[in-house]
Amino acid sequence: MTPVTLEIEDKFDISPDYAVPDLTDLPGCAEAEGPTVHRLVALYFDTPDLRLAARGVTLRRREGGTDPGWHLKLPRARGVRQEITRPLTRGSRIVPPELASLVLAYTRGEPLTPIAELDTRRSVTRLVNGAGVRLVEIADDRVRGTVLGGRPYAESWREVEAELAGGDGGLLAEVGRRLIAAGAAPAGSVSKLSRLLTAAGSLPAPPRARTAPGSAGEVVVGYLTAQVDALLAHDPRVRRAEEDAVHQMRVAARRLRSALKSFSSVVEGTEGLQEELGRLGTVLGEARDLEVVRERFARRLDALDPGLVVGPVRARLTSGLLDAEREAHERIGEELGGERYLALLDALDDLVGAPALTGAAERPAATLGAVAAGSWRRVVRACDRARRAGGIAERETAMHDVRKAAKRARYTAEALGMDGLAGRAEAVQEVLGAHQDGVVAQERLVAEAGAARRAGEDTFTYGVLSGLERSAAERAWEDFPRLWRKTVKAVERLL
Repeated sequence: MTPVTLEIEDKFDISPDYAVPDLTDLPGCAEAEGPTVHRLVALYFDTPDLRLAARGVTLRRREGGTDPGWHLKLPRARGVRQEITRPLTRGSRIVPPELASLVLAYTRGEPLTPIAELDTRRSVTRLVNGAGVRLVEIADDRVRGTVLGGRPYAESWREVEAELAGGDGGLLAEVGRRLIAAGAAPAGSVSKLSRLLTAAGSLPAPPRARTAPGSAGEVVVGYLTAQVDALLAHDPRVRRAEEDAVHQMRVAARRLRSALKSFSSVVEGTEGLQEELGRLGTVLGEARDLEVVRERFARRLDALDPGLVVGPVRARLTSGLLDAEREAHERIGEELGGERYLALLDALDDLVGAPALTGAAERPAATLGAVAAGSWRRVVRACDRARRAGGIAERETAMHDVRKAAKRARYTAEALGMDGLAGRAEAVQEVLGAHQDGVVAQERLVAEAGAARRAGEDTFTYGVLSGLERSAAERAWEDFPRLWRKTVKAVERLL
């Protein structure tokens, strides 16, 4: 897998005559190594309409310094970026295919071409502790930036970067305070490229709709925008099969779909988009569900007395499921590379850039409380139907419907900042989720036991595990009435 690191740094704008202060008296610092001077020449790539820059993503080929190569930087949080690197290639103007594929959700297949060049004279000072461990790197950069293409533009400036190495966030913050006290100012741009493009007047903004402050439309569109941003941010991580990435992308898709259902009185005409988000969630869900059940069985087996684990059951329930999970990840890769997914992303851009708002969007945000109340009433009605259910199969289906309604109520409450209601709905969702997980696990065990029996393997352990899962599902079902009574009373006070 391509190397990936988290880059945690603070950037500061400084004047041409700025003097970096002595920082060796900071807690834990023993000395300052350097400065060491490098010349860095970086060629930046983007689509002709700068789709990467609009999302805070940078892709460059850099020569010089201690880490020459191709660098893809993806924003994770303020001051934190994920950096994915590749070695230098002979061709300086063709992006390595692996990196190009990681930004497909942003480029949508548009070509990546050079859009800017930065020539930097970097003076690096390293703060180290008594054991020689680097704590923080201070880079004093004198930059010459040039915009390439139809509207050439050039500018020179000086800036300082303080990047965390082996130290902690407190030390990095103290370094920042010292730099500011000496005359630096927090950087006005997140990267050198964004500073250059902003100065040139060519930095685009991602699609954003204008809504009235304090309106229902502002709240709903703001929430939808946040979830679209989250889905896009997790896309490269899913392509790299990073831990928890599929789950987080699936959650973003579910939240979007739920919000479009709940707030249909504010944003209309989204039925087709809801269907596509549901389809994406299903594709992502296959790998996620396999991951969950595989980890669940591994914990169950680890907790069993070794004498109860008979035959190659561990291999079948762990490595065997892992193979199926990898195949599911391959199907996700095919989906994310397809035209249907890219069309969905285009539709999501349209959703947050030019949503079909109704008259209800102009009403005060407080009017959305009725939507949250309506979402909760759906949970109550679903629970009433479940209590009237007859056989076991009918009950299982009805309880699954309660869980889905609770999840929708939770997402609706979260969108409106109603944390109390969201927490109550989540509690219902979790206890029913425990019940559903036990049911699904039993079904998987029946299938795996059948395969083992056909292969001539002992199936004793499958029966033991099935009994444990049946007990877990029944306990969740028995816990539910008490939780439900408590929840209903609490929600009545909230609403």
